[in-house]
Amino acid sequence: MNFAIVGDPVSHSRSPALHNAAFETLGLDAHFDFMHVVAKEFASVTRALRSGELDGVSVTMPHKRTAFDAVNDRSDTAAYTGAVNTIIVEGDRLVGHNTDVAGVSHALESSGVDADAPVLILGAGGAAAAALRAVDGGDVSISARDVTAANELAARSEHAVGVVPWGEPVTLATVINATPLGMHGETLPPGIIERAGALVDMTYSSHHSPSIMVAISLGLPYADGITMLVGQAVEAFELFTGCSAPVATMEQAARSV
Repeated sequence: MNFAIVGDPVSHSRSPALHNAAFETLGLDAHFDFMHVVAKEFASVTRALRSGELDGVSVTMPHKRTAFDAVNDRSDTAAYTGAVNTIIVEGDRLVGHNTDVAGVSHALESSGVDADAPVLILGAGGAAAAALRAVDGGDVSISARDVTAANELAARSEHAVGVVPWGEPVTLATVINATPLGMHGETLPPGIIERAGALVDMTYSSHHSPSIMVAISLGLPYADGITMLVGQAVEAFELFTGCSAPVATMEQAARSV
């Protein structure tokens, strides 16, 4: 079986390492590789899937919306978020899933946050939509620099979701950073983490983000983007193979890159 992570850029991804470690652990004859694809060439991905050259793909930026439009069928989570990050082949149809929702849930569970605490989602794009799906039904607020996008995301929920001004903290909230801030050393607005009760930072790099460092200094429960990466990859792996994923192996591989 052959799989790949599709993106532009893509060489930074840790997905091949953790999936290949899982294949080896379970003794599966499978391989997971990088697939650098620019936007205008995404059709090459669907051709490879339909021809059997690839058995499934993970999709990263900037192709998640393109993947959503390219598949024949979509899971409920993909439909809710408007984004596809995993494509599998079922017969002659391509089926799109969004496993980022499972990634957020895994990060929340792994960090041991208070399940009854309010949640503040930072951002209003596809990652924020996945976060909203994972926590929908609780005491949730969204904050984004684009207020219109924040209101539109809040309207997807069947429950009451608040919209707060960008930079305004929510006391003792579990903050889910669904923006790119932190990926290259950027900081979140002052007071957001200092007033929080916990942090899930969806960004990851070779070092902890400044926000994670603040959370650690304050003794707050936290999960970083690698924890989320593992959570979404576990669901993708199980969709790809039908096997239970070796979670600990995947976590170790993701953190060893």
